[in-house]
Amino acid sequence: MHRPGAGIQDAHVYDLPTFLRPGDVLVVNDTRVIPARLFGLRERDGARTAISATLLKRLAPDRWTALAKPGRRLRVGDSVIFGALGAVIAAKHEDGSLDLQFEKSGLALDEAIREIGRMPLPPYIAAQRPEDNRDLADYQTVYAREDGSVAAPTAGLHFTPQLLAALEARGIGRAFVTLHVGAGTFLPVKVEDLKDHRMHAETGEVTKATAIQLNTARAAGARIVCVGTTSLRLLESAASDEGAFAPFAGETDIFITPGYRFRAADVLMTNFHLPKSTLLMLVSAFAGVEETRAAYAHAVAKGYRFYSYGDAGLWFRA
Repeated sequence: MHRPGAGIQDAHVYDLPTFLRPGDVLVVNDTRVIPARLFGLRERDGARTAISATLLKRLAPDRWTALAKPGRRLRVGDSVIFGALGAVIAAKHEDGSLDLQFEKSGLALDEAIREIGRMPLPPYIAAQRPEDNRDLADYQTVYAREDGSVAAPTAGLHFTPQLLAALEARGIGRAFVTLHVGAGTFLPVKVEDLKDHRMHAETGEVTKATAIQLNTARAAGARIVCVGTTSLRLLESAASDEGAFAPFAGETDIFITPGYRFRAADVLMTNFHLPKSTLLMLVSAFAGVEETRAAYAHAVAKGYRFYSYGDAGLWFRA
């Protein structure tokens, strides 16, 4: 945990209630990870080739953008069979992604994906072992309820029903927002000038009830505590220049770097992120560049774990 003026402290996630005040509101992302990895066969001229696809973003009731392997061998118009689910490659894009037009649509397509898909575990986990049934629960927050993500909002993986009960007992409120996490969240920044970085867009919603809840808490002097960078990015997209929250529904591609003036969040809980990532830039903007460097150096020295199943930090806005 890093609090301005208080330095760096080591603690456990179950200590979280002691660092917050009654009346503070915990904002959590209730998106649910779908089994977005599909395995199937491409059919062309009577020949079949094994392929895999990871769904990235829904474009229509029957259409998804995806990353596929081997992508270079796929052509627009190719037929693909994922188990009992058929699709056609409808478009290919310069970034290597492609569009899949499925034979099923809406809820029928959702059900088919749930039946045949596999959880999109991060590559550093998937490369070490095959997926098992535990991943269906482990790679999901306890409060997940809105299908749509292809990656977990990992700060939320630390929460248990017991911790949520302890927070409630201390008088900490809880508000739900939804931001469907895309694979682009974890991509490194490869440009020299940050103005040239193209931020991925993700779909999210802040309901009218949540906006009212947060405005009421803010007016009472309470703090807004974002669980994860996804919650923070969505709230910053929904807040006015004065920090008032309004309902929001749509896409956000907000890119937060040092120098950004925060309007929505007062406290951030997030896992430890990799160098050159947009996520680490966001934390540096929130807590201060030198403060972030010091905290990360402390985390490395203490043997903190990084990545999706790693440890978390609690950051107070600089």
